[in-house]
Amino acid sequence: MDTSCATAAARLCDRIEAADGEIRAFVPEPGRRERLLHEARMADARWNGPGGRPVLFGVPVGVKDIVRVDGLPTRAGSDVPAEALAGPQASLIDRLRAAGALVAGKTVTAEFAVTAPGPTRNPHHLDHTPGGSSSGSAAAVAAGMVPLAIGTQTIGSMIRPAAYCGVVGFKPTHGRIPSDGVIANAPTFDTVGLFAPDVATLAPAAAVLCDGWRPSGDGEEGTGRRPVLGIPLGPYLDRADTEATSSFEERAGRLEAAGFTVRRMPFPDDFDQVRADQVVIGRYELARAHAAWFPRYAARYHEQTAEAIRQGQRIGDDAYAAALGERAAFRDRLVAAMDRDGIDLWITPAATGPAPYGLKSTGDSVMSLPWSYAGVPALALPAGRAAGRAAGSLPLGVQCAARPGADERLLGWAVDLESTLGGSSAPV
Repeated sequence: MDTSCATAAARLCDRIEAADGEIRAFVPEPGRRERLLHEARMADARWNGPGGRPVLFGVPVGVKDIVRVDGLPTRAGSDVPAEALAGPQASLIDRLRAAGALVAGKTVTAEFAVTAPGPTRNPHHLDHTPGGSSSGSAAAVAAGMVPLAIGTQTIGSMIRPAAYCGVVGFKPTHGRIPSDGVIANAPTFDTVGLFAPDVATLAPAAAVLCDGWRPSGDGEEGTGRRPVLGIPLGPYLDRADTEATSSFEERAGRLEAAGFTVRRMPFPDDFDQVRADQVVIGRYELARAHAAWFPRYAARYHEQTAEAIRQGQRIGDDAYAAALGERAAFRDRLVAAMDRDGIDLWITPAATGPAPYGLKSTGDSVMSLPWSYAGVPALALPAGRAAGRAAGSLPLGVQCAARPGADERLLGWAVDLESTLGGSSAPV
């Protein structure tokens, strides 16, 4: 059996060329095949023979086009010149390449990872959104073009597209994966994460990318103790539509029947305030992140992005500082509630419903809001399909959120959860 990196790279290019004309998950790259074959041959020469090959040897990775990669332009889904957005390669790319991975190419993002969608389509039905802003990364994995992809999440930019596309999406604790070399949206929330078809594929890459990763067997998840699951009742959970709620309750019942302890608790009681403070922080920081580019290139920005930046320019320092204080207090209340009620993981619908029809919006990120706001790790797991749709059933997902820093426990427990919930949703 040919296990060379060059052979795998040639097959990868075949898959992208066959599938991406319709899905448009990747940013077009002239000479992709030549570049990948060259990099693959270098990897084969560096790690000659099966012994001593690194953990991600030959694994092709899609990289969201706000992450800088040497040799590939970064456009961030925008018309701003790539030279203006250029900078040193992200250290996470250094880590991937040191572990033997190949950069399959840049994946499509909403403009500057805000809200203006790119051209990517949902592999399960081309007339539906794949979600965003990490649309291309989620769709590339769902379509089987790559087994691994890098995304980022500010509010719901990974968990939602993972749910819409029927793949696993992992947003670590804020800051756990270095974000240098990544174009910022709102640094208080911006978090680099991963997509994969299943937890087993994702876990080795998380160990490579996350700072200070500890083997999962070192914690309680390695002893066989199952996590206590909490369902946060109240105005937050009420944002999910009837279809998502019904499916979620059925999946929660499956977990209880399988022996998991599930507790239903009112939380959070200040959801509207959380949402308002998130907007203040996010828009304020977005405006500052674009302070050097927007005055010069404003005419090249999509109106959705430009209006978000202008909104941030109108937010004062005092309002921003107050919102940061509220965020810190919310994080403390979240952890205190988990301690008080003995909850290891919150579980919720991963999105308000299945992927909406059309490509003019990437959907609603509200189900990810509290967990991204607090900076805690979250995971989207495929959990069946929506029924009764003329276009064919679309994937649904369950979201799991853990305490800050409990990334290893979250992924360690996720294998059991994934099996109980029903596993991955391959494109129809």
